[in-house]
Amino acid sequence: MMKALISPLEPVYNYDDPPQKIGDRVAEVADAEFPVAPPFFWVDCNDNIVADKFYWNEGLFYPVPEPPPPPIPVEPSTGPTVI
Repeated sequence: MMKALISPLEPVYNYDDPPQKIGDRVAEVADAEFPVAPPFFWVDCNDNIVADKFYWNEGLFYPVPEPPPPPIPVEPSTGPTVI
């Protein structure tokens, strides 16, 4: 079993308006724990958990939501040129 380093200092937000905190960042995944300063902490995780691709909330891992696509640029109108 792998270990995930959780960073409560780095909240993960959804893309609602307004954004809401949905969990804490998975900062690193390792084979074994190593000493970290509080408030960072380690939790057990499956082999499929990847740092920065998952977040942690109340004991469970979730994929980080994909950002919405950027707006499509609007081409300027081709009206007469004003000098």
